[in-house]
Formats: sequence, structure tokens, C-alpha cells
Amino acid sequence: MNSIKEKNLKQGRRRAHVIVFGNEKGGSGKSTAAMHTAIGLMRLGYKVGTIDLDCHQGTLTSYMSNRWRFVQEKHEGLPSPEHIHIDHPEGTDLIKMREDIQWRVDAVIKELSEKNDFIVIDTPGSDRFISIVGHSYADTLVTPMNDSFVDMDLLAKIKPKSHQLIKPSVYAEMIMDLRRQRKAKGEKPLDWVVMRNRLSHIDARNKKEIGITLENLSRVLKFRVAPGFGERVIFRELFLDGLTLLDLKEGGENVLTMSNITARQEVRYLVKMLLPEKSVTTLSLLKTA
Repeated sequence: MNSIKEKNLKQGRRRAHVIVFGNEKGGSGKSTAAMHTAIGLMRLGYKVGTIDLDCHQGTLTSYMSNRWRFVQEKHEGLPSPEHIHIDHPEGTDLIKMREDIQWRVDAVIKELSEKNDFIVIDTPGSDRFISIVGHSYADTLVTPMNDSFVDMDLLAKIKPKSHQLIKPSVYAEMIMDLRRQRKAKGEKPLDWVVMRNRLSHIDARNKKEIGITLENLSRVLKFRVAPGFGERVIFRELFLDGLTLLDLKEGGENVLTMSNITARQEVRYLVKMLLPEKSVTTLSLLKTA
């Protein structure tokens, strides 16, 4: 579990592994997935910092605020990451504002890297520049995608009948550009994970076709496919108390339904996929966390 720390110390610096949740569409479940990932990592014994780059919605920050309130009112010792919300700078000079944002993000990541093993970043879907800044720091990029061909347009333009690739989307081209930049700097390759989110419980033909199409695109665009979370009301209910599915026992849920148990397993599987190391100890903890 400490191999990340040991590697950084050998390199003479501390560098947390940065997991970025991002795409260019709202309502895909980025904040929910980011929160569950952060808490999942903490329950494995890692130190985690979180950053909210969404200056307007700030959903992850609201999620964290709800959690802090719940802990204070219920006196529950729930694990909570060190969280920072980066506000949009004021002013009219676009160049200076962008320089300020870049400086703020860089400074916050350096600060959190000194104390944490992982940094989880939630990016906005509406502000392209801030989103690109956040994406540029990713060691692992998670792109949640609602399970539909409408949302697949985020990744690529595809032929209507054969579902073959016509051309990568603007978003996919941005990621390819970031990969080229990392390679030029001698950095580790960017690990891109596309997360099929809000999965239907009905094994419909459309669902199968989306799965096949994603697998084909993954070979061309070089990403891994994660099944993500099913469409469940529990995620919206937990937000109000700042809880995750991994907190249900502490949150007073004495009886877990089969749906909740299945949802917990989805969270654990996602965290397992995002770990840069797969030690026996870590996987053992993951099964019981």
C-alpha cells in the first residue's frame, strides 16, 4: 500500500496519484463517482485529497458540506478527505484570469501531494478551459458516460447502422493531445477509463449494442471500459447527508437491501479498476471495506 509513497521518495519528491473525473457534458454522474472513489480509497487506508474545479455548480463541494454537517450532527467518525474548492477568479482580463486559474490548480495539487497518496478532481462540464487544466494533471482519467448513443457522441462520431468510427470527438482529440504532451515530457502514459454510468437493469438490445460499440472504440481510442453504477434512487438520497454506499452502516442503515449490496459492489469494482497497483493486501481490504 505504501509503494506510491516509496516510489516518490526515491525520486526525491512527493507526488500523489491524480484521478480526474471529467467530460464535457453535465449530468453524467461525475461528482457522485468522484465522491465514492475518494471514500473508497480512504477506507482502504490511503490518504486522499479532493478538488472541485466546478466554479458554478460545485456539486462535489456541496456533497462534502453535507458530509461535514452529518458528521457534526450525528457525531459519526466518518472518513472525510481534505477538500478544496477552487473559485473562478474575478476580473475582465481573460489571459490573466486563465493564468490565475492555472496557478491556483498547480499550487493546490502541490499542496495536497505533500500530504496525500491520491488526489481526486471533479471537473466542470461547462467551462472548457478549467476542464482542460484539470485534465492535464490526470494520471488516471475517468469519463462517466450515460449509457446511450446520445452520450457516446462525447467520444466519437459513429456510423448510424454499423456503429463504426467516423472520427474521434473534440473531447477525444483533446485527450490524445494530452497524451502526446505527457509522452514528450517523459511522463507515464495517461490511463483513460470510460465509465458506463446509470446502467439499465433491463438486458435490452440497445444496451448490448452500446457495449459492443464501446469495446470497439476502446481499441482505437485506447481506453478501458468500466461498467459504472446502475440507475438507483439511493445515490440521490445519500447525497443529502453526504454519505456514500460505503457509509451505510455508519449512517444508520441496519438492513441493507439486495439493491444496496449490489450497488456497493459496483463501487468497489470501480475503485479496484482505478488503483494503479493491485497488491493482494489491497484487494483483500477492498472485499471487506
